[in-house]
Amino acid sequence: MTVPPLPAPEFGEPYLLTPGPLTTAYSVKQAMLRDWGSWDDDFRAMTRALRNRLLAMIGDGAPDYDCVPIQGSGSYCVEAMLGSFVPRDGKVLVLANGAYGLRAAQTLDYLGRAYELLNKGDYLPPRGDEVARILANDPAITHVLAIHCETSSGILNPVEEIAGATQNAGRKLLIDSMSAFGALPLDPVALNCAAFVSSANKCIEGVPGFGFVIARKDEIANAKGNSHSLALDVHAQWATMEKTGQWRFTPPTHTVAAFLHALDLHEAEGGVPARGARYTHNRDVMVQGMRDLGFETLLADRWLSPIIVTFFCPADPNFTFQGFYDAMKGRGFIIYPGKLTVVDSFRIGCIGQMDEHVMRRVVDAAREALQDMNVSSAAPPAAALEERKKLAA
Repeated sequence: MTVPPLPAPEFGEPYLLTPGPLTTAYSVKQAMLRDWGSWDDDFRAMTRALRNRLLAMIGDGAPDYDCVPIQGSGSYCVEAMLGSFVPRDGKVLVLANGAYGLRAAQTLDYLGRAYELLNKGDYLPPRGDEVARILANDPAITHVLAIHCETSSGILNPVEEIAGATQNAGRKLLIDSMSAFGALPLDPVALNCAAFVSSANKCIEGVPGFGFVIARKDEIANAKGNSHSLALDVHAQWATMEKTGQWRFTPPTHTVAAFLHALDLHEAEGGVPARGARYTHNRDVMVQGMRDLGFETLLADRWLSPIIVTFFCPADPNFTFQGFYDAMKGRGFIIYPGKLTVVDSFRIGCIGQMDEHVMRRVVDAAREALQDMNVSSAAPPAAALEERKKLAA
């Protein structure tokens, strides 16, 4: 099914070309117009439906796993997962190639958990053979944390390779699938994944307010007493929901209602395969158009995710990111600044209520923005291309 895009000018809203929050369907917004009582049986039924429907998305592994929603942003869920499932004497191998892997390492610093950091920089994914070598050399490592899609660069990491190396070494795998679950396949049984996390306002196209932890039931049971935090204790949240059907603290009722409707739209579109196909086509149309304008992607095609794409900023002295951002926003598109450590960049998201027709308008807006700024070439600095070539070799 082709999802009708939200006509931004009519509603006075720009398209959000970001990795979430993102542009949502008007009917998702409408679902938030009713107030819900957090202790009421109707809302308990909504929470139960939310958990069951998310578990249904992982297929045959659902009986061995459970879903625990957590109030807050995606980073709350990552911290909840690390603090609940990594015992205080555990050690985590953090696989980083951007801001979110590094944020996980910073979280472990706050938690007082030991970790080893494999930092691949901005351009490259961690590979299975690297993980295997590190685990072989450090028997103290109990867990491996992988980022499914690192949105600071737009790189899609090879979780299957990482999972294989982790399982062969007898360690436990944790996955941050914040920006991938719902559009990219994730089979926790095949990956032998102890737990993974995602968020309401990503590929399922809900609104911000909560995320969720999907974990093996035995891992949840064994997590009792591990957590450093009252509010981010996955076991305590799960135990309360199992006993009463309620969230321990005030739930984001309107966000839950919106999410359930977003799940309806997700299913109507054709689920994960169809959602992923639309996002992939969005990416391909947009990337080709931007390359035709002279822009260069940070990553080689094999590592480009269908979630968000990073482009080098042009070398032309008339180009400024702020000027480009303002020109794009004036045409109805909010883009994302870069998060690279080496070169200037910007990002364009491919997810949300958008299709190829919207992405063609994005390219047209970029062309007009360059003209407004008197930028004669969108080519990046030669040093940026040389750095990419050197690191990718």
